[in-house]
Amino acid sequence: MVSVQRATRLALTATLGLSTSVGTAAAHSGGLAGATREPIAVPTWLFLLTGGGVVGVSFLLASFVTDRRLVAAVHDWGRPLPDPGRVLRTLVRLASVGVLALTLVVGFLDRADGVRNLAILVVWVAWWGGYVASTYLLGNSWPALNPFRTLAEAFPSLDRPYPDRLGSWPSVAGLLLLVWIEVATPLADDPRLLASVLAAYTVVTVVGAVVVGADTWFERADPLARTFRYYGRLAPLGVEDGRLRLRLPGGELPDAVLDGRGDVAFVVTLLFVTTYDGFVATGPWASGARTVVGAGVPPVVVYLGVYLLGATLFYLAYRASARLGQRRAETYLSATYLARRFAPSLLPIAAGYHLAHNLASVLVLSPTLVAVAASPLAPPPSPPQLAGLPAWFGGLELACVLLGHLLAVWVAHATAYDLFPSRLQAVRSQYGVTAVMVGYTMLSLWIVAEPYVAPPFIAT
Repeated sequence: MVSVQRATRLALTATLGLSTSVGTAAAHSGGLAGATREPIAVPTWLFLLTGGGVVGVSFLLASFVTDRRLVAAVHDWGRPLPDPGRVLRTLVRLASVGVLALTLVVGFLDRADGVRNLAILVVWVAWWGGYVASTYLLGNSWPALNPFRTLAEAFPSLDRPYPDRLGSWPSVAGLLLLVWIEVATPLADDPRLLASVLAAYTVVTVVGAVVVGADTWFERADPLARTFRYYGRLAPLGVEDGRLRLRLPGGELPDAVLDGRGDVAFVVTLLFVTTYDGFVATGPWASGARTVVGAGVPPVVVYLGVYLLGATLFYLAYRASARLGQRRAETYLSATYLARRFAPSLLPIAAGYHLAHNLASVLVLSPTLVAVAASPLAPPPSPPQLAGLPAWFGGLELACVLLGHLLAVWVAHATAYDLFPSRLQAVRSQYGVTAVMVGYTMLSLWIVAEPYVAPPFIAT
């Protein structure tokens, strides 16, 4: 563990500048003031079919790449990088705890709301929008940056045994809970509520790490650490033999084998929650929710019911794709094992959609963050924002989604060739996961293309 933390220091150098009841669904950077989506200029059906077709065609093109040595060479390429030293790691750990403390203090004490409050900007712009993107664009520096771990390691560990029967499922439940709170409570406008949630998360995380040990807690139960660890496997900076290594994006994913169904569920849930976060801010959702609530169903039941149903359907769809791949490949490998091997190929999709969903907010509100940080307890009455994004920016967001899906197709292709000795088996094993990717692509593109609409029945 020490070597892993040491190896993340160079990633810290690159990413430090990027870090740190039903309520408002704007409780995320994608819904903060200044970030809006405009409708596309072509018919939606044509746009979605084109996006899905691009992913399908990319699968066909990848199928022609049958040279195993070439596929292996692409993913084995890498270069070792130097260790920047212990001092940087110590300073960054202290700085991360300081940022956490400052966020809590400003959240509780500053009377300013919305984007005039530094706590709101740090959490949703600097951390959720900027830092999270750095974990899959550059590398996962969270093991050394993690302020919750720094606090937990200040206490003696009780080293109680972690129940093996729980596996990784607590992290799945924690991820679902965190995103539900994000979507369904007014965190984007109420800094005191945000600080309360952050304080509660800090207490639960520190206590959990002290009880079962920091290594076990952050490896198996903590949803944030697991999110960043999975995203870090996609990044060009990674750890190999205790040293930081430069590699091609996604190069580690074809060799990754998830431990069990809980890990598979976590990856699929990571993809789903990002999708749901954008889905509730679309016009069709608003119309549908009004219709159902008008029939007498409480709003909280509508939002929570669709949330849980959607998570279940995403997981079942992926499991069905693994069974289809097993049948088409005619392999002795179980569908469960195939699900564990191909699940990492979904990570580029989640990363691409996260980037598309948050990039505009990070760019528009970066000047706001700088201005408010200069005087956190007395922010300017009208902090500056980026005046406006060019017309082509919407195309860049869509490109992020498509590039994520195209990389996912290649990762699935490389995984299949690592699994099967027969080239025909390798191609056929991808039928299921490719079909699911096409569906995910069309859904993601549709959400990104829809104009932002404030979800109905939301208390502000």
